Formats: sequence, structure tokens, C-alpha cells
Amino acid sequence: MRRISVLSLALGFVLAMILAAVLPVPATAAERVVKIAATGALTGIIRSFGVNSKAVLDMVVDELNAAGGIKLADGTKAKIVTTFLDERCNAEDGISVVRKLASEDWLVIIGPTCSNVAEPLFGILQRKFGDAGDSGLQVPIFTDTAIKPGLAKISEWAFRNVPHEPTMYNHLFKWLKEKHPDLKTVHGGVETDFAHSNSNWGTMKAAAAAAGFEALGEEKWLLNDTEFSTQVAKWRRAKPDVIAISSHPFTTCGILREMRRQGVKPKLMVGLTSTSTLETMIGCGPEAEGLIIPTGFAPITPEAKRVADGVAKRYKGNVDLHSAAVWENMMALKQIIESVGIEAQPTTVAKDRKKIREGLANLKEFQGLLGKITRTPDRESVKPYVFAQVKGSEWAVLYDARSK
Repeated sequence: MRRISVLSLALGFVLAMILAAVLPVPATAAERVVKIAATGALTGIIRSFGVNSKAVLDMVVDELNAAGGIKLADGTKAKIVTTFLDERCNAEDGISVVRKLASEDWLVIIGPTCSNVAEPLFGILQRKFGDAGDSGLQVPIFTDTAIKPGLAKISEWAFRNVPHEPTMYNHLFKWLKEKHPDLKTVHGGVETDFAHSNSNWGTMKAAAAAAGFEALGEEKWLLNDTEFSTQVAKWRRAKPDVIAISSHPFTTCGILREMRRQGVKPKLMVGLTSTSTLETMIGCGPEAEGLIIPTGFAPITPEAKRVADGVAKRYKGNVDLHSAAVWENMMALKQIIESVGIEAQPTTVAKDRKKIREGLANLKEFQGLLGKITRTPDRESVKPYVFAQVKGSEWAVLYDARSK
């Protein structure tokens, strides 16, 4: 009986050693991770924006982790763990997603895609940092895409890295007037059910007027519309020198195809920032010939080209003015996390979130894919930009405004 017991113990020990070799080992206290969440539109008509943001996020996280990860307060190197949740460009869904993430141990959130999600979402955050009487969510959000001007002022937990459209369109229309003094009139078009499109048409109209153009009016449609014959017919009768289209790639392509069908050929066309994407070229490259858009991204620096090529080849996504910000945001967050002393322990989530928020609030500048990005007191970015134009179904740089 004693020999059997000894043999059983020996076999048990050998079996335990084999299992230890093949089964996953639970993470120890030293194997901490930095948890960064993202949210964007992965479904619906503008899903390509979220898909591209996720592709860039996956690439930058893989590269940072391959280089060792992020240094924590005690010198430990921690890998980055991410999740990307679909907000469907719907305010209710966006708020629900962020409430879920805030209830867990994610330290910071990148997103959302849509301005009509960001605006109410920022409204559920604590308005003023440290206000004990405000029970709003206390998790930093660093937006990459939602671009409607001025949204970060809603909460001191809200930060954005998006281009400032009034600056870009004021410059663009002034530049167009200088280059083409014979152009006199502008007629607009706008997606009226999309917050960004609406706000940007106001920006376009004001910029055109300031540059000396006469606005002849505006035509309206909805994000899901597919019929534009009435709107284009009015442009045909008005014969404007410039047509300014404040809509996203999907309806912009519908409008441009209808313009070709009706033979409407303005001297110049100006588009919405969010339409300066590969999706537009895929959808209607020939019809978009000559379209001019100011944008915060073009593959004109070595790093911008490297990132764009890598995302396209290995992650099946495209880099544009929105998804480029994901790369920039992650690099800025790495810089902040390593400088403010994040602990990344289960018991330090609230403290770590506050440190990241303060690090973002104190950030004065960081490197972007087109050059240096500076920060404003209201938690927005001042980003370098160019004027892009469609030539031969590809985007080309018409004018480099980075040093102007």
C-alpha cells in the first residue's frame, strides 16, 4: 500500500509538471496591462470611419507592444490592451457604450466617430474637474473623429485632436479668391440631418462671404438619400461659379453622379473635410475630378506614408484626417502615461484616470503625422493641414498650408 501511495504521488507530480507546461499561466501582479478603450461607428452608412479608426488602433498598439509597451510608475513595462465598441453613430448607443466602459477598468477612451454622439456624450461627463457636487462620469475621452467645432468645452474630461474647420475653410476660400479672382458666386448643399454637415455648411458660407464670394443659396438632403435630381437641377439653373458640398462621401457621390448626368459643371467644387477619404475615390473618383477639400492628413511625410502603407497592407484600413488622429492620440497617451506615473493596478483605476486627465490638460504640444500639433486651453488641437484635390481618381496635394 505504501509503494502504491508513493507511486501515485510521483505520477501526480509528473502530471502537474506537464499541465504547468501546457496550460496558460495566470497573470501575476508584475504582469500589468494598460487598458485603453475606443468607440466608433462600425455599422451603418458611415461604418468606414470606425473601421479605419480600429485598423489604425490595432496597428499602433501592435507596434507599441512589440517595442516593449508602456513604462509604469514603478518602472514596470506593461503591454497595452484595447477594445473597440460600436456606437453606430447613435447618441443613445454612444452614451450606453461609454457608461459600460466607465464602469469597468478602462483608463481612457478614444472616440467617438460622430459629432451628434460626442455632444450629448460629453454632457454626461463631470463638467468641471474636481467638482464634488457633480456626479457626471469621470473618465477622460480623447476624440479622434467627431469634428464639430467647440465640443471639448462641454466637459473638462473631454479632449479632442481634430482639425479646426473654420481656420481651414477661411484660408481655403481666401486662397481660392486670390488664385481665381474671376469667381464670384457660391451655391451650397448640405446634409441637414447630420450635425457635422450642418455646422460645416455654416463655416463654408461664412468663409466664402469673408473672402468676397456671393452666396446664391443652399440645397438640402438627408444622409440616407439617394435621389438628388431636384437639388442638382436648381444648381443647373443658378449657374454658380463654385459649388460647396457639405456632405459625407455617400451622398457626395450621389450628388456628383447626378451632376454629371445633368451636365452641371461649375468652375470649382469644394467639399466637406470628412469626404477627403479613399472611400470617395472608390465610390465616385471620376465624378469627383477637381474637388477641393482642406484636410489634416496626406501621406507627405515619411512617417505618414509609413503608417498609411502599413494600415492598408496589414490591417485592411485607410488613413485619413480622422483615423490618422488615432495614431497621434495613442502616441500622445503613451507620452502622458509614462510621464505622470500610472500604476495600472485594480485599485488605482480612478487615480490613474485623473492623472491621465491632468496629463492631457497640461499637454502643450505633441508630434502629429504631418508635423507638430499644439494644444489650446479649451482642450482642442491646432493641426497642420493641406488643401487636397482629386486628380485622376486620386487625392493630390494642391497646396501645402503647414508653414503658412
